[in-house]
Amino acid sequence: MLRGLGISIAAVGLMGAAPAPDWRPLDPENTLVIGTTKGQVIVELRPEFAPKGVERIKLLAREGVYNGLQFHRVIEGFVAQTGNPNNRDGGVSAHPDLPPEFSFRVAPELATVVVDRSDAREGFVGATPFQAVSAAEQARGTDPRLRGWGAYCPGVVGMGRQADPGTANSEIFFMRGPARRLDHEYTVVGRIVAGRGAVQTVAVGEPPKVPDLMLKVRMLADIPEAERPKVEVADTRSAAFQAKVAALKREKGAAFSICDVEVPIRLR
Repeated sequence: MLRGLGISIAAVGLMGAAPAPDWRPLDPENTLVIGTTKGQVIVELRPEFAPKGVERIKLLAREGVYNGLQFHRVIEGFVAQTGNPNNRDGGVSAHPDLPPEFSFRVAPELATVVVDRSDAREGFVGATPFQAVSAAEQARGTDPRLRGWGAYCPGVVGMGRQADPGTANSEIFFMRGPARRLDHEYTVVGRIVAGRGAVQTVAVGEPPKVPDLMLKVRMLADIPEAERPKVEVADTRSAAFQAKVAALKREKGAAFSICDVEVPIRLR
């Protein structure tokens, strides 16, 4: 434990490891590039959280299903929903519904724990925040993988569904504010790493009078190299990022939350 900072290096398997770089590139096979009427949005998908959900989103993007769809339900301070082929709640793709993926197990070296309390831990896998069981509870089991679930902080991307937990299909939603009551209830697939301002400015309404659109949705791997957005993301395992979090924790004190942490990006 780094005394006074509350950042457990041992908990994420970094003792004796080489220092992580301050910046890392995005994985083209797990990066969604969304052109909207309000600007470009780049989402880092995390198959560690929801392999079936991420696989579905990639498939629909490559099929062109998302192109031209409306942000059909946008609530100020809450969510911007889209991804339904009929542009309203309840629409589905030609593919079957998916089972719930509300929790995950991940190798500890992939996670960065920044809050280590007696009752729970919080941190990041890549740029996506999570909450996990406490170290003590984890130690009582035999599986060394961290047991956690996505944390619905601003910019987090989830899969919509109907009342039945096993009805996620094509709908996706972007968090415009924190709503941790959604944890354990909706599948987290990743987080916006660039272009959150575009999501914050799409037209509000259920539905909006003049909805904004996802104009073109592609995987970064499918964009010609010369046209790809050049973005790097802060490595949450790096000393520089941990120092940033420690400073924020000192500033916020007891009010600190994982949702207070922004993961910086830079353009190359």
